[in-house]
Amino acid sequence: MSACEKGQQWQRALDLSTAMHMSALKPDVISYSAAISACEKGQQWQRALELFNVMQQSDLQPNDFSYNAAISACEKGQQWQRALGLLAGMQQSHLQPSVISYNAAMSACEKGGRWELALSLLSSMRQKQLTPQEMSHSAAISACEKGGQWVLALGLLSSMREMQATPEVISHNAAMSACEKGGQWV
Repeated sequence: MSACEKGQQWQRALDLSTAMHMSALKPDVISYSAAISACEKGQQWQRALELFNVMQQSDLQPNDFSYNAAISACEKGQQWQRALGLLAGMQQSHLQPSVISYNAAMSACEKGGRWELALSLLSSMRQKQLTPQEMSHSAAISACEKGGQWVLALGLLSSMREMQATPEVISHNAAMSACEKGGQWV
């Protein structure tokens, strides 16, 4: 199953999962997580969530890898509400969301045009003692750019250094794009 995930063979991962159900073998959390991740990589967010739900119905407790793969699948499918629901479900399951979890959720909000939520997630990371990475800030800056919030985008860019994140090309490009969309030429 893991080989299918790494090879982005989501259909084969689903076939293996189905074959396991039909035989005496019972899929475990690792099997489900690999299949969910394969679906995420194959842009199959609905199938990823179906597998996630089947895993829970099978009395298996999703782990952080399961949740992160499902959140990433929602991000790629532009399903920000579902991504946030999974992030909340992760916490309700007494799992600590990681920087990866938050980055995927922020990217989902960015793709959904929900800049306020992306900024809220960035703030939540700090409150939970997680150190946002360059990718975290880039997702928030891109969300501001898509929401026409060029002032906030520039503020995030300038605050990155004091947050111990080095701005790279993606962050600068997103901030410049925000200025362009806001008619702010320098």
